[in-house]
Amino acid sequence: MSLSAPPPPSAPSLPRKSSMPPIVDVDTRLLILGSLPGEASLAAQRYYGHPRNHFWLLMEHVIEAPLIALDYAERIARLRSHHVGLWDMIASATRPGSLDQHIRAVEPNALRPLIAQLPHLRAIGLNGAKAAQLAEKQLGTPEALAVHRLPSSSPAHVVPIAHKIEAWRVLHPYC
Repeated sequence: MSLSAPPPPSAPSLPRKSSMPPIVDVDTRLLILGSLPGEASLAAQRYYGHPRNHFWLLMEHVIEAPLIALDYAERIARLRSHHVGLWDMIASATRPGSLDQHIRAVEPNALRPLIAQLPHLRAIGLNGAKAAQLAEKQLGTPEALAVHRLPSSSPAHVVPIAHKIEAWRVLHPYC
């Protein structure tokens, strides 16, 4: 009779995290795509809801109009007035915490159907490496759109803010 070791305990399954609906309209010319909202954003149901995320500061430089001092609804209205839309590449995934490196079991958002509904879309800004990686898989190289890989607005992406601002300013002509 041989004895075998009991199977290892299974890792607790992580709950799936789901992205928020896109913020776009028929006049959207620039679509900013992140990966999957972090914990603070999901809890508040607000894009870029972590207070240390640089997104709103970066977008102030892109659209050349104040955003940080505004409440969330006013920020979104201001982005829309500059023809900027927001969404994420991931519809749902598992991830402990907020770091992109821990994202697993990805279900992508249906990006192509959304793009087809945006007749004035001219450019996509990919916020961070994970968003860029997923967009390449899903979109390839779209002929009619300018696609810009951007440094992540996350505070975990340690790059001088001046460098991030300079990189993100490439989006200004589309606003």
